[in-house]
Order: sequence, then C-alpha cells, then structure tokens
Amino acid sequence: MKTLICTTPGQFAYGEKEKPVLTKGQAIIKISRIGICGTDLHAFEGTQPYFEYPRILGHELSGELVEADGAPGFEKGEAVTFIPYFNCGTCIACRSGKPNCCTSLKVCGVHVDGGMVEYLSVPSHTLVHGQGLSFDELALVEPLAIGAHGVRRAAVQPGEFVLVVGAGPIGLGIMEFSRIAGAQVIAMDINEHRLAFCKDKLQVAHTVNATSSDVMEQLKQITNGDMPTVVIDATGSLKAIQNAFQYMAHGARYVLVGLQKGEISFSHPEFHKRESTLMSSRNATREDFEHVINSMKKGLVKPATYITHRVGFDAVKDNFESWLDPANGVIKAMASF
Repeated sequence: MKTLICTTPGQFAYGEKEKPVLTKGQAIIKISRIGICGTDLHAFEGTQPYFEYPRILGHELSGELVEADGAPGFEKGEAVTFIPYFNCGTCIACRSGKPNCCTSLKVCGVHVDGGMVEYLSVPSHTLVHGQGLSFDELALVEPLAIGAHGVRRAAVQPGEFVLVVGAGPIGLGIMEFSRIAGAQVIAMDINEHRLAFCKDKLQVAHTVNATSSDVMEQLKQITNGDMPTVVIDATGSLKAIQNAFQYMAHGARYVLVGLQKGEISFSHPEFHKRESTLMSSRNATREDFEHVINSMKKGLVKPATYITHRVGFDAVKDNFESWLDPANGVIKAMASF
C-alpha cells in the first residue's frame, strides 16, 4: 500500500509497505480523507514538541471500516472516524476518566505512525460511528473536538465574553463551540485574512488584531469595561500566550490549548489579584467527539466552511510546503484517496 513519510524536517518521501493484518483488539480502516493540521505542519517545520523522525503523519482521518476485532455494533463497510489518542486504560488519568492525558499516551501520527497511508490499523475501542456524516465531515471531527474540549475545560457559560487567541482551525473550532455554549466570542489574530474569515464565515461579531496599538482599549470597549472572563489560546506562540494574561477579567479562566516548547512567565501579583485560573487542555475525549458529531448533524457546525484547499494523496508532497505560507489563505487542507 502507498505511504507518505516525513523523513526529516522539510522532507517527505512516498513509499510502499505491507497492508496491515488484523490482530486482536484492532480494526483496519481504508483511509478516505486526511485533514492536514497544525501538528503536521509543525512536524514538517521541525518545531513540533516531543517529535521523532521518520514519521508517517496524519490523525484527522476518516474512511471505511474494512474489518475489526472487538468492535461490537460496528459493521464492515461503514464510514468511521476514530479517536487518535491511544491510551493505556490503567494509569491514574485513564482511571479518572481522562484518557486524553494518559501517562503513556501515543498519539497517532505523532508518537506512532499515522494515517498518510491507504490502510491503517487502530485499536477497536477508538472507533467512532459515522452516523451518516460524509468523509469530509468525519475527518474534521477530531480538530473540532479539540476545540470543544477546550470550551468544556473552561466551563463556558451563556452570555460571557470568550476571547479566542489564534484563528487557525483549532481556534475556529473553539469559537464555534463557545458560540454553541452561548458565549459572546472575540477573535484575536495577527492575520487580517483569518479575522475576516471569522466575521464572514463564522459570524463572529468581535475581532481584534493583536498587533494593534490599542488592543486593551478595544477589549474593554467590547466587554463594557469588564475584559473577557474566559481567554483561550490556540496559537502555541510563547509571545501570544504571555501577552494574553493581561486580557483576563478579574475571576477569569485562561485555558492553554496551543502548545509551545519553552517556559511561560507572568506577573504573580497581577494573576493573584484576579484570583485567576490557569489550565491546559489536551486532546479530547469521546464525549467531545460525540458533541461535535451531534452539532454537525443539527447544522450548528458546517465543516465544509473550513476546507479551503483540496488535493489527491499523490499531490500532498508537492503541495505541503505551500500550506505553511499564510499568504495562501489556508484554513484547512484536505487530502483524498
């Protein structure tokens, strides 16, 4: 079967390998769609934390279930996606209902080879029913679930102002599920094209360019002087993460969805006087996947909005580097078999 391997930063190579053979507790999926995400782009750049080469990338996936062992209720030939965070099931996190941050977590396409292949073997317990959604929609469930999980971590309440820093695909998902939770969303980015996308495609009422000289004043005006009660970072940029501490209202929650390699620092007195809450949000759970699928089925989220670039699998290598350039206006690139 065909594969595409990221051999070193900046280099891809097509190859061939044996089709996986069914083993106990595993399922084999014939891959149909591969969404290209920030993790893939960062791995190609050489900036993804905790990454080793060579690696087959890809974890935003959908396809046809070929065969499975230990997957009651699933049928051969049905459209599926899966939860690409392979957990141990026995550690403190797994026992506490947090398999998304398992102590020995293996993320498909990051810690183990992923879905830029014709056929992929995954643990049967990670399978997710397609529920009538298209392959395009199913390939977008995972990145949207990351956004939904961040919103759930923040315990977003109706009517409150949620500032989402970073208008890439993950940030857009955070905006969508903040809106679904009843919040008033503020989008912040340094890219005017992406801010325009937020307004035009997602109907986000408030946008702020982070490079403006009056960011604080804009936020005060939007929030009637209160500042946002929830701030969620989806940039993974050290500068953006540290800047956003000043945007918090008193009593606010700050959730880090984006990840960067270094240490963060902030003023303890400023943080303390607000009685602020700082938390991370890693991956997503089945609950989040189900929430996304139900939202798609109800028409609350329209995944096709996100797909700006399409290629066949054989064209991924030649096009991949271009998706790193903000000038190309990429929101979500989708590869198809």
